[in-house]
Amino acid sequence: MELTRIRLSNTVFEGRNNAYVIDGDTPTLIDTGVSTPDVRADLVDGLSDAGVPPSDLDRILLTHWHADHSGLAGELAAMSGATVFAHEADVPLVAGDDAAFSALWDRRDRRFDEWGIPQAKRAELKQFRTEFAGATGESVAVEPLTDGDRVAAGDGELSVLHLPGHAAGLVAYETVPADGSPTDPIEAFVGDAILPQYTPNVGGADLRVDRPLEQYVDSLDRLAARTLDRAWPGHRDAIDDPAGRAREIRTHHVERTRRVIEALRDHGSADTWTVSARLFGELEEIHILHGPGEAFAHLDHLERHGVVEREGTEYRLVDPDPNVPALFPNTKY
Repeated sequence: MELTRIRLSNTVFEGRNNAYVIDGDTPTLIDTGVSTPDVRADLVDGLSDAGVPPSDLDRILLTHWHADHSGLAGELAAMSGATVFAHEADVPLVAGDDAAFSALWDRRDRRFDEWGIPQAKRAELKQFRTEFAGATGESVAVEPLTDGDRVAAGDGELSVLHLPGHAAGLVAYETVPADGSPTDPIEAFVGDAILPQYTPNVGGADLRVDRPLEQYVDSLDRLAARTLDRAWPGHRDAIDDPAGRAREIRTHHVERTRRVIEALRDHGSADTWTVSARLFGELEEIHILHGPGEAFAHLDHLERHGVVEREGTEYRLVDPDPNVPALFPNTKY
């Protein structure tokens, strides 16, 4: 596999983005970065340095719909004629469908009311988003993928693994050994399913995800069960022990659930914003969305397991000493 990692200068969200180009019979780009002038220049220069100028691209594979992974897909497709692929759940948002975004913003407003986010913080978040109003880039035709699909890339194939949680349509692209060779390393381009330094946000990053924490933990278990030699994440450096990192993030969420229970035990009934403040303190910019989203994901999980009850916007602890690890069974993989 003729692989080149392109490091992009975007530092918003989880840190510097990566895009990956695979050269060969089917020149392929995995993720594109956000649609800003600096990132566009980084990507075009990186493609040219890899010997695959944008005009030579045959296909663009997206790990998920977030602008820091898909924002330049429309421009690159127009420049190259490349086909853009994404999981079917994310196709409408990648394509720039107005109805899909309108439904997402409506859901966001309802969630913000339910979470108790103060109006001043909502205004701060709106201002932050205004600064990146063009980050999603141009609309583009997108071909849908689903779990288990295979797509040509370079001189081989990649297998699609659906890993919802951080986003409804987040996928990893796993290498398929040539002719089934057992000696070929198995690698995966995992987007934000796992990251080497931060834990990907769950609950706020994609408000469409039902049972966000449960789905994300299932995705971590699926990754941990794979025999991956290396994972190439959407941000920062390669992960040489993907299964171990997936298990580490899983443990992190078990411990965070304990912290949510402690917050309710100490404070009494509280809304999501209050629990978020206990977990993360003062929040600014994108974290005004991600902080309460993360708190909600854990509160939602606890509610579904009967540990808390919700009355209006507030959650009340009804089981003060639950068996927390038992709330995260690994039964699928």
